[in-house]
Amino acid sequence: MVPSRVRGLALPAQLTSLIDGGLWRHPGDAVLAQVIPWFKDPLVLVSSPEQMELASRSMDMFADDPYCAFFREARGSRATDPLELPWLDVEQAVLIAINRNPGDDVALALDYRTDPSEPRIVGSDFWTNPHLCQWRVVAPTFSAFVTSLGL
Repeated sequence: MVPSRVRGLALPAQLTSLIDGGLWRHPGDAVLAQVIPWFKDPLVLVSSPEQMELASRSMDMFADDPYCAFFREARGSRATDPLELPWLDVEQAVLIAINRNPGDDVALALDYRTDPSEPRIVGSDFWTNPHLCQWRVVAPTFSAFVTSLGL
C-alpha cells in the first residue's frame, strides 16, 4: 500500500489502512472525553486525505496572519529558533479532527516534528488559558492514539 500524502507529508500507514477499510470513524464523545479529558468542544474526524488537505489549509491562514498569534500556529521555515510546543509548526502538521460546531476553531493534528512515520497527536487547548491557545500532546504516537480510541 502506498501511503497517502497530505501537504507533502506521508500519512501513517495505520491511518491510511483505517481510512481504506472504513474504520476511521468517530468513537463517540464519551470515548474522546476519556482520552482527552481537558478537551471540551466536540470534534469530528476528518474522513479522507482530500478532506485533511482542505481542513489543514486553515492553519496557513492563522500562521500567515500576524494578528492571529493567539492560535500559536507558525511556519518553522520562517522561525529563527525551532518551533516547539505550545506552538504548532503548520509545515509539519496535518489536521485529523476538527470542530463539530462552526466557530469553535479547535483541532487535533498529526505533529511530524517527533517522527515522520509515527507522528504524535497534538490538540489545541483553549481552556487552560482562555487568552492564548496552546498545543498539547494528546498521544505520543498515532498508533497509541488509535489504541486509546479503540479503533
